[in-house]
Formats: sequence, structure tokens, C-alpha cells
Amino acid sequence: MSEYEFTVSLRIRHPSIEPSRITEMLGIEPQHTWKAGDSRRGSTGGDRVGVYRDSYWTGRVMAPQLSSEQVTVESVLLQTLTQLRRTHSFLEQLSIDGGVAELSISVFARENFRLELSSDSLALLGRLRLSVVLDVQPRATFDGPAPN
Repeated sequence: MSEYEFTVSLRIRHPSIEPSRITEMLGIEPQHTWKAGDSRRGSTGGDRVGVYRDSYWTGRVMAPQLSSEQVTVESVLLQTLTQLRRTHSFLEQLSIDGGVAELSISVFARENFRLELSSDSLALLGRLRLSVVLDVQPRATFDGPAPN
């Protein structure tokens, strides 16, 4: 197996939900949040012109990880889906209300590799109404933690 480094985050967009409600329901501490109607913030934290149209919440499901026989994107995905099963009704209601929940998987690889997602994982993604965003970055340098 070739080595690759990866991270997995959960991202949620919703027309109006309070981000603290998402944190409460998922039991995951967010990295970034904002609520619909809040003043927009720049990357340095200062206010920008306008307000956010939607509420947004993102939290890292796992720390950056180097692949191995025991830890792969596929195994972490299945473990994450198993943990998120307990929030099925919440994720379903988010979707009904016009929200979108997605697992964002960032992969940093030195060479070709293969991801195999089982039909069970794909079926569970569908039942939980989760999309998957796969961001593959070729030729990563394994000198430090993977970027977000």
C-alpha cells in the first residue's frame, strides 16, 4: 500500500440553524461556525461588508493521519458513519429543512493509491443524507501535519 496522509471533517450548511445546536446534537467541537444573519468576517477576524446568508458549521472528525494497514480513509469513513448513526434523525431533519451535510476528505499523496468504498459505507452515507467531498492533493510533503 502506498502512503498518503488524510483528514476527515464534517461540514454543515443550513438556512438558519444555530451552530451551537449542531455542536450539541453531534457532540463534536467545531473548528469554524457562523449563523445566518451574522456580520461576515474576514480571514483576520475583522468584519466585512454584508451578512452570512446561511449558517455554517465545520468540525474535524479526526486528526491528520498517515495511512497504514489499520488506518485508512475507508476504515475512518466507516468508523465515522457508525458514530454518526446516532444522529440520523438530526441529519435527516437538516436535509428536510434545506440544509446540506457533507464529509470532506482531504488526501495528500506522494504516489498513486486506491480508495475502495464498500457498498455498506455508500448505503449508510445515503441513509444519513451525507455527501462526500474528496479533495486529493498530489505530491504531499510528509514533513508536518496535513493542511486543512
